[in-house]
Amino acid sequence: MFLRMQTQWQVTMGGFVGLRYEVLLCSGGLFDLYNVEDRRDTLERLQILEAAALNELRKRSDGKGN
Repeated sequence: MFLRMQTQWQVTMGGFVGLRYEVLLCSGGLFDLYNVEDRRDTLERLQILEAAALNELRKRSDGKGN
């Protein structure tokens, strides 16, 4: 699901904020489209990946990345 959400980042002038969860949760959203049964578990796992990605994105924007 993380790969399916890769174009759904919320971005402000300050940089990346996080994923747009409404794309998952709305009627007809990705959870519905892909018939996700355990939405809570999927969302929790997605949030772990999101946090790691945000950490890396912030490091890179601060010039501290590889």
